[in-house]
Amino acid sequence: MSKPRSWLGLGTALAAGVALLMLPAGGNARPAAPVTAAVAWPQAQRGTVQATLADGAEYRPGLFLDAHTSIGTAASPDGRYLRLVRVGADGAVRQLRRLPRDRHPSFQALTAADGVLAWVESTDGGTLQLWTAGPGDGRAPRELTADLGRAEFYQSQYDLVVAGGRVHWVAAGGGDVTRVRSVALTGGPVSTRDEPGTWKLSAYPWLVNGVNDTTGSTLLLDLGTGRDTAVRRPRERATTACSPAWCRVVSLTGEGRNRIELMRPDGSARRQVAGDTAATVIVDVAPLDRFEVLARIGPNSELTGNNELIAVELATRRTVQVSPDAGSVSYRGGMLWWSTGNLDAIVWHALDLRTA
Repeated sequence: MSKPRSWLGLGTALAAGVALLMLPAGGNARPAAPVTAAVAWPQAQRGTVQATLADGAEYRPGLFLDAHTSIGTAASPDGRYLRLVRVGADGAVRQLRRLPRDRHPSFQALTAADGVLAWVESTDGGTLQLWTAGPGDGRAPRELTADLGRAEFYQSQYDLVVAGGRVHWVAAGGGDVTRVRSVALTGGPVSTRDEPGTWKLSAYPWLVNGVNDTTGSTLLLDLGTGRDTAVRRPRERATTACSPAWCRVVSLTGEGRNRIELMRPDGSARRQVAGDTAATVIVDVAPLDRFEVLARIGPNSELTGNNELIAVELATRRTVQVSPDAGSVSYRGGMLWWSTGNLDAIVWHALDLRTA
């Protein structure tokens, strides 16, 4: 099993960049000041959850089902177990699973789709099991398989993909080979398909390459048809990360400035969305094909570790301030969440981008 990738994503080395958002091509106008999310999206669903449960355990969400309901981890009150729990809108906590702490457990790659919650459990330094449950009911969780191979996870919403009645993931094969693996939601044998190169899952049925390449993605592969699509690479020094709909290009200008752009995989519709003091903050490119989520580095960022969290609307190129002081930031399936506060008073905030 690979170690989780940095939350800064593929463009970490180059991704200091800005919100020069809304500058017309070749224009010298000053960038428009961002509007707050409350003003830009008054109808959007928002929620908060405390980092300490009623029983005193520290809680860390790993997935938000909606703005008020989350799945995450917390130790048991006696400290002997790591629990996977569901925290409801009313604050009620329901335990889904628990694993002994002395087995060095973790719950990874949480995802929810088609009425199914899926996750991977790791114990004893790499023993993996794939589990599912109903995210909103009381049915007992069910193990689907322990045959995950050398599973690779990238802190992406596509680490596990539920599609076509199966759960899909990728694993390292021998040499330069990626094994695309899946199992039926009813259980049974694991299906394996080998693809030369290093790939990760994107929006199903697509794979994207360039996982370990400093220049990033060059190909998209449709598992359904077997056809690949070349990514039109920029000429300048850049790192490219792609989904089937959009690519994020992080580069240095000739003047040594940093720049973040979006384009279609064929190179069309290329536009600058940020530069100077902004950085990538989530792995997935252009959530919902509607936004690009970035962190803007400020004077106190190095001291506090927090940044201004912004989202760029692709249709309008408007910059929206999601949080002036965000810590840890995550995204899955249309839900964006982040922490605020210090170690003594952390609060988790959630924003449902599907309703923005």
